[in-house]
Amino acid sequence: MSPIPSLKYTEVAKFLSSLGYVKVRQKGSHIRFECLGRVSVTVPAHNPVSRGVLRKILRDTGETVENLKDFIGIE
Repeated sequence: MSPIPSLKYTEVAKFLSSLGYVKVRQKGSHIRFECLGRVSVTVPAHNPVSRGVLRKILRDTGETVENLKDFIGIE
């Protein structure tokens, strides 16, 4: 498994949107994304999003680090 990159929350939000997730609400610095038939995901509006949180988001969405890196354009 390749290492998880350090990303801004806006990049994570774009990735989730490409998967079909929609921003449904924001309370403070936490943004909630939902997708029909999938687990809801909360992204902290922090720069950068910690790698542990990003790992949890990937696990919840069923995506891989490689798919994330391909979308962002990181090798």
